[in-house]
Amino acid sequence: MSSIYEKLVKKETKLAVIGLGYVGLPIALEFAKKIKVVGFDINAKRVEMMKNKIDPSNELESSAFDGCDIEFTANIHDMKDVTFFIVAVPTPIDASNLPDLTPLIGASRTVGKVLKKGDYVVYESTVYPGCTEEDCIPILEAESGLKFPGDFKVGYSPERINPGDKVHTLSSIVKVTSGCDAESSEQVAKVYELVVTAGVHRAASIKVAEAAKIIENTQRDVNIALINELSIIFNRLGINTYDVLDAAGTKWNFLKFQPGLVGGHCIGVDPYYLTHKAKQLGYHAKIINSGRYVNDSMGFYVGKQTVKKMIGHGVNPMESKVLIMGATFKEDVSDIRNSKVVNVISELESFACKVDVIDPHADSEEVKHEYGFTLCEKPTNDYDAIIIAVNHKEYANYSEADLRKMLKSDKGLIVDLKGIYKGKIKNLDYWSL
Repeated sequence: MSSIYEKLVKKETKLAVIGLGYVGLPIALEFAKKIKVVGFDINAKRVEMMKNKIDPSNELESSAFDGCDIEFTANIHDMKDVTFFIVAVPTPIDASNLPDLTPLIGASRTVGKVLKKGDYVVYESTVYPGCTEEDCIPILEAESGLKFPGDFKVGYSPERINPGDKVHTLSSIVKVTSGCDAESSEQVAKVYELVVTAGVHRAASIKVAEAAKIIENTQRDVNIALINELSIIFNRLGINTYDVLDAAGTKWNFLKFQPGLVGGHCIGVDPYYLTHKAKQLGYHAKIINSGRYVNDSMGFYVGKQTVKKMIGHGVNPMESKVLIMGATFKEDVSDIRNSKVVNVISELESFACKVDVIDPHADSEEVKHEYGFTLCEKPTNDYDAIIIAVNHKEYANYSEADLRKMLKSDKGLIVDLKGIYKGKIKNLDYWSL
């Protein structure tokens, strides 16, 4: 009897990817170069875009769709011939910073409705250790009427796609895989080896794979929080954080993290999944929660420091005008989810400052829907301060003269969160984290 891997390779059966965002779509297209794929998303508008070779996330060129054996659909019945399901839906947090499993539960219900005996379900969404087995499998059983693990197999393989990164792509990053038993562990690994040339790491269990993913981002979050806290201390000392990092970075084992706003749907979210699980287990995660507090506070800190410096120039905040360059959660991407630039805006507006925001990558309608403000098409020339919040490549070549043209006077303030103009601003007032 042929294994599920062999059936997929022979194109006797299909693989489906549920959730076609910045994670799911690249996976679906890579597999579609080798085997038959169904790309499923509940958003029919997005599905139509993909049918026309357009990536709604603006990450992939239309050529990425070429030569792919894939059917895009929002119709659950189009997955009836699928035997290998990959779930790649978002796992956000709610307003109280608690895990919001709504998309994951919805996707599990969808898969459960078409699940058959012998099928495989692999989750890629970032979750706390235990979520796949404790939260997802019972839904699959309830919807399908099947029993785990006798009737169907489950695995977990965390996504490692980095938005905007054209070097570290799906095929070039080692993939962590896992299964519910020895057989499924091997089958899941072999299926992913079809598209991951960098190789596959077979994790000891589903929980181990879940934990491995969540600590990747938690580790980065804690390290960035340390540097952010140091930048607050260095600001009080009157020294530049980037100068300190340049000096300390000459040591071979110094970890070169930088200060900044920590948003997005990974680093700014995943630690909350881990602290939530820790709390359920009766443990209060001190370091992780402290790191989250520091990083979640940075937008407000930047806003307050900007106001203080404008007051130092004799500017009344209630009559001031500030330009913020960048609204996305990181450089050179269009994704605005959980952007901490919003906190900077909120703090400035709490002092009655007028704020304009520009961004060459973000969609103004999307920003309006998500955060309630629109982007400016073009900056004016009467700002008291300019905050370069996101280091998009378009901003890298701005000269001091370019920035001066947008400021009201020579006493204008440049706030450079990522230090991209360090050493270039000679005459204007300059401050960075």
